[in-house]
Amino acid sequence: MIHKIVIPTPFAVGDVNAFVVKGDCLSLVDAGPKTPDAYEALKTGLKEIGYTFNDIEQVFLTHHHPDHAGWMDAFDKAEVIGHPYTDLWLKRDEEFMAFHDRFYLERLHEEGVPEEYFSWIEKMKRPIKLMGDRTLDRETNEGDDWLGHPGWKVLETLGHAQSHLALFNERTGEMIGGDLVLEKVSSNPLIEPPFNPSDERPKSLLQYNDSLKRLLDMPIDMIYSGHGNEVKNIHSLIESRLQKQHERAMKVHGMLAGRSKTIYEVTAELFPAVYLKELGLTLSETIGQTDYLLSKGLIKQTADESGILKYEQQ
Repeated sequence: MIHKIVIPTPFAVGDVNAFVVKGDCLSLVDAGPKTPDAYEALKTGLKEIGYTFNDIEQVFLTHHHPDHAGWMDAFDKAEVIGHPYTDLWLKRDEEFMAFHDRFYLERLHEEGVPEEYFSWIEKMKRPIKLMGDRTLDRETNEGDDWLGHPGWKVLETLGHAQSHLALFNERTGEMIGGDLVLEKVSSNPLIEPPFNPSDERPKSLLQYNDSLKRLLDMPIDMIYSGHGNEVKNIHSLIESRLQKQHERAMKVHGMLAGRSKTIYEVTAELFPAVYLKELGLTLSETIGQTDYLLSKGLIKQTADESGILKYEQQ
């Protein structure tokens, strides 16, 4: 049995879904943001199917973003399970947060963002207050069994988040997919710090495309999505999304004809109406397109004497 609870969020994405799954144990997948409205929605949703917070034995987090990782705190008797990267965000220790700020400062500089906008680093952390204060009781990752739910496997599906996991039951063709595949829109592959500080910046869009392509070879009948309705006809939807992604990248390719440009310059051209309001999202989108074009050998990247990166057609 999979039962959906729709939870309001204060974010532009709108409502988020949590799922109650009955197996050998009673589990909740994702827990909404830590707001009073979300708490009431969870309480009401559980009551409608005959449960309370204390009945939930396990909370599984598909990823660390605050619209999914808030109200674990309400489930005192539950074990909290997720990706190792999720625990970095739940612990939020001083060393990790310092690395977080340093990572984004370096990115903003190399992207050619004017210093007056470097305050965006703080905005990247603003939703932290809507995340839970518990840490993981158990880490899980690719290939693990979902304990308490025979037939279900854990898949690492990075891209939208560096902590992203999905759950798949090959026998039933059901997937609980977090933000991997949404009905109406593609998920934004956000630029996030790597798990290991010594690693290079994760190429989020390339990761996301790989996660999508992987699904093409799997017998998926339906995906219970983190936002919106359940998704069917998955293979044709993914092929369409990958084609649109290629077309978006080729639009950026066209912008790089004639002269080299920084990520910031391309972002301002791509999103003239919203880039300053949504700088983190729009820069992530542009970086994804240049990563894609570089991977295809269609553009080249150079750095000036100050370390600012520029891109132009090959």
